[in-house]
Amino acid sequence: MPLLLSLLLALLIGCSSADETRSPRTVEQIFLDGKKAYDDNDWIEAQSQFDIIKLQYPASQYADDAQFYLAEICYRRGEFVLAAFNYSVVRRSFPASEFAKTSAYQVGVCYEEMSLPPDRDQEYTLKAISAYTEFQAVYPTDSLSMVALEHIHELRNKLAEKYMLAGEHYERTNSRRAAIVYYDAVTTEYPDSKYYEQALVNKLRIYYALAKIDEARGVISVYRRTVKEPAMKTDVDEMERNLP
Repeated sequence: MPLLLSLLLALLIGCSSADETRSPRTVEQIFLDGKKAYDDNDWIEAQSQFDIIKLQYPASQYADDAQFYLAEICYRRGEFVLAAFNYSVVRRSFPASEFAKTSAYQVGVCYEEMSLPPDRDQEYTLKAISAYTEFQAVYPTDSLSMVALEHIHELRNKLAEKYMLAGEHYERTNSRRAAIVYYDAVTTEYPDSKYYEQALVNKLRIYYALAKIDEARGVISVYRRTVKEPAMKTDVDEMERNLP
């Protein structure tokens, strides 16, 4: 029995000594563990490892990597507000990082993901446009700048459509003055949108129906001057012929 106790005691002492001499993980190992978890789609474990780097090693060479992958985890989870915030941190805190450009672009992507249909609030649409525009300003020659421009155009079409829907609603309810206000908003604020021609023609029809001759001729003049590839020219020509 004393011999058995001695052996157990020696084993415990040996394990304790091994624990004391085991080196703590380096920041590199923490990052590699986090990246492996990330590659395995183990978001919770990956986030815990990257959070350690963010909190305990904010000045390390892996700080920007950890911050970027935290943003990526949020994006993959569909947590777009948090993802946009974390991407913004990469862009602001690590401007020289290899992830800075991607992060700047992804801010716009996150806000666009949250952009609602045109008849709803357009807060995130405006934020997406702002983020894409900022990306273009910082990276004007990058290939993604042209992609950002395409997204901006689509988002501006959505904003123009919101005004168009309002104008058409007021037109249907015989609130023609209110309808004209919204059609004017389309033509003045979003002349590059696909709704520009339709807004002009809708406004022309209202003036034509109200026998406002001078106003109708003014709209026709703008139409002839600004619509380069008219799809509704026949309608405009007919109304112009029938004006007194």
